Amino acid sequence: MITRTYEFKLKPTLEQVSIFESWLVACRKVYNYALAERKAWVNSRKCEINACSIQQEYIISADTNRPTFATQCRALTQARKDFEELGLAHVHVLQETLKRLENAFVAMWDRGYGFPRFKSTRSMKSFNFKQMGVKPLRKSAVKLPKIGWVKMHQSREILDGFELKQVRVVRRASGWYAMLVLRSDVSVPDVQPHGEPLGVDLGLEKFLATSAGQLIARPKFFVSLQSKLKSLQRKMKNQKKRI
Repeated sequence: MITRTYEFKLKPTLEQVSIFESWLVACRKVYNYALAERKAWVNSRKCEINACSIQQEYIISADTNRPTFATQCRALTQARKDFEELGLAHVHVLQETLKRLENAFVAMWDRGYGFPRFKSTRSMKSFNFKQMGVKPLRKSAVKLPKIGWVKMHQSREILDGFELKQVRVVRRASGWYAMLVLRSDVSVPDVQPHGEPLGVDLGLEKFLATSAGQLIARPKFFVSLQSKLKSLQRKMKNQKKRI
């Protein structure tokens, strides 16, 4: 299986730009609310058993489970019914935003990253379509779910046999861009080890020595080019600066 990513600049209409902007706002609100919910749960477990802070304290029932991607996705379903701005955005786009938050926590636990931060208007720059419809590509246009066909500047041809799997819409200072993730089911066989193993050692007397007994002397690039360097330096010294 081969996966390739193509990036093209979009040419959306004013109405489509308005939709992009409103979806970014919805994604930012979903991300920040979900992060606040997780952060409150963590802070509620930091209170001492026999003492509480005089200023404030997070009080959440001890029976409340830790918020996860699954529980927050279920809560998102009800939130889309209660808030119109969330209902207008595509459900998969909002779910991918929650998945991004989940990945941030996994990176914190497994790879030692810092605690996830809240997203500002400037830092929330993209949203992702994980599932595409039937035949979502045509010449210089891509069909985004719930938005329709969006024109793009297709600077190169897409190879035959590749299927569009997902699209990430990114806002930059120079405009809107689409990152197309395409995949082909072509099987690529693994190259099996062949030939004879060879050990290589770097030394001081000899630049390189192999396990086959081959010795390679130091190239001495500076020594061989030192005379030429001196000649160029003398020539540069006699040059006069132009004003």
